[in-house]
Amino acid sequence: MTGVRKVALASAAGNAIELYDFLLYGTASALVFDKLFFPAFDSRIGVLLAFATFGAGFLARPLGGVVIGHFGDRLGRRAMLVITLSATGLATALIGVLPTYEQAGLAAPLLLVLLRVLQGFFMGGEQGGASLMAVEHAPPGQAGWYGSWIFLGSPLGMILANLSVVFATNVSGPDFLVWGWRVPFLLSLVLVAIGLYVRLSVSESPVFSADDAVRLPIADVLRNSWRTVLLGAGVNLGFNMFIFVLSAFALSYGRKQLGIPQSTLLWAVVIGCVGQAIAVPLFARLSDRIGRLPVMLGGAIFIGVFAYPLFWLLDARLVLVAMVLGLIGSGALFGPMPAYYAELFRTRVRYSGVSLSYQLGAVLGGGLSPFIATALLGYGTWAISLYLVVGAVVSAVCLVVIGSAHEAEPARGEPLAPVEA
Repeated sequence: MTGVRKVALASAAGNAIELYDFLLYGTASALVFDKLFFPAFDSRIGVLLAFATFGAGFLARPLGGVVIGHFGDRLGRRAMLVITLSATGLATALIGVLPTYEQAGLAAPLLLVLLRVLQGFFMGGEQGGASLMAVEHAPPGQAGWYGSWIFLGSPLGMILANLSVVFATNVSGPDFLVWGWRVPFLLSLVLVAIGLYVRLSVSESPVFSADDAVRLPIADVLRNSWRTVLLGAGVNLGFNMFIFVLSAFALSYGRKQLGIPQSTLLWAVVIGCVGQAIAVPLFARLSDRIGRLPVMLGGAIFIGVFAYPLFWLLDARLVLVAMVLGLIGSGALFGPMPAYYAELFRTRVRYSGVSLSYQLGAVLGGGLSPFIATALLGYGTWAISLYLVVGAVVSAVCLVVIGSAHEAEPARGEPLAPVEA
């Protein structure tokens, strides 16, 4: 196996485990946390509160991106990725041993929120660093292809999270709400051990040099590239809105409003994520050939067009079709993202710039979308679809404004060309 493939696979494996930890929480929020941690409220309010704690993790992600990105730009990408993987896994495992509201009262949801915030903080520094390791090792003309391996962690992490819930449901049976729900969270310790073994085997990025480090990378980013940061956040905003309405809110909607069995919903997400795992590298490879902008713009347009058919399909109980089409189509926007964001910032501030821009989009889009969708449901699913259309328009406009000037890629080992908006 060549060096770049080893790095890309190691980063993808670590990112999949991190996203297993982070996305498992969303699945649990949709299915069980309202009963375990917010039973004193009626069903709809309990779901809203569960999704609010889900969003709390996103609120911490930009801060984690800034702090961990600072040290990643000054000390190196590899060391920070070991820290983020270990800390996120520990926080996830601790959720698995929390007392419930029945056992500890208000202390239970407060501890849940604290651990979710810690998950989000360390996740905020993970994705930027993992993607840079692959992109900065990539040969000329292949940054999209190898960078996309990192974002395979999203569908693979979702697959692992949903399969672990299916496994725990089958093993625990009627006791799932008693102890079975804890099993997927505790399994994180095993996955983290595997991830650390893989991640420690790779070398530091060939582009990074401690000698070129600036004293405060984030200050440099905010002074010289603040427009790029905000526009990049807008690109990710629409994608995150769509993907977490699809993968988190839709589970709650299907179970509570439509009466679709939990196992059916989980398997639909798993199969859809398999489709996305195939689509992500294919769209990324296409972006290496024809450019990031046309591929990603096509993905943003798809999200807007599919916003209404999504709920038509769900209401018709065609949940598998909805998940497969939604997850595959969104891969056009998602797949090229690692290379796209890396090409926006200079090497010496890239970890900070990528992390802040990407995570701002994640918190404004994904962190709030299940909560907002649940609140909008009172007006009808058309309101949720309109919300997704607005997000898609924001992503498309930001893509067009940034343009494609960042796509010129220099020879391997040199910094990717920056763009200052």
